[in-house]
Amino acid sequence: MKRIGVLALQGAVREHLQSIEACGAEGVLVKWPKDLETLDALILPGGESTAMRRLIDRYGMMQPLRDFAESGKPMFGTCAGLILLAKTVVGYEEPHLGVMDVAVERNSFGRQVDSFEAPLEIKGLDGAFDAVFIRAPHIVSAGPSAEVLCVHDGRIVMAKSGQFLGCSFHPELTEDHRITAYFLSMIPSRSGFPLPN
Repeated sequence: MKRIGVLALQGAVREHLQSIEACGAEGVLVKWPKDLETLDALILPGGESTAMRRLIDRYGMMQPLRDFAESGKPMFGTCAGLILLAKTVVGYEEPHLGVMDVAVERNSFGRQVDSFEAPLEIKGLDGAFDAVFIRAPHIVSAGPSAEVLCVHDGRIVMAKSGQFLGCSFHPELTEDHRITAYFLSMIPSRSGFPLPN
C-alpha cells in the first residue's frame, strides 16, 4: 500500500486523509522532517499560505520539503499548497518552495465571503467536477514544462508540471475523490493505481 503524506501544520488535513484512504492508499500526517522519509507522495493542503510558511520555518521543514521535491516523488498543492509550490508568487520577491513551473496570484477570487462552488471540466477526468473555491489563488501563467488541466472563468485553476500537481480549489471538501485518484496515478507505475475515469 502506498503511503501518501499530508503536511499537517495547518489546513484541511483530515479531509485529505479521508480522500487518500477512499482511494485505497495510506494517509500519513507529516509534522516533522522524519515523517517524509517513507512516503511515496505528498500533499500540501489549503490553509493560509503566509501562516503555513511561518510554521514550515518554525518546524524546520523548508529544506526537507525541497529535498522531497528534488527526489522526484509527486507533490500536490491545493489552494495555499499551490502557492507554496509555485515558482513565482505575484507581488512577492521570493517564492516559497519554488518548484512548480507556474506563477500564481493569491486571493484571486476574493475574500472568504466570496467563496463559491463551480462545476469544472478537467483534462483527464470524465464529467464535471464540483469544485469548492475558498479565498482561492489562480495560476497567472504556466511555464513550458507545465500542462494546463483546467480553466475557470478565464483563469487557470489546475495544472501539472513534471511530478507537481496544483489546483486553486479544495477537492478534498467534496465526496468526489477523482482528483486524489489522479494524483495517486502520478506515482510510478509499480504503484498499481489506475488513472481515474
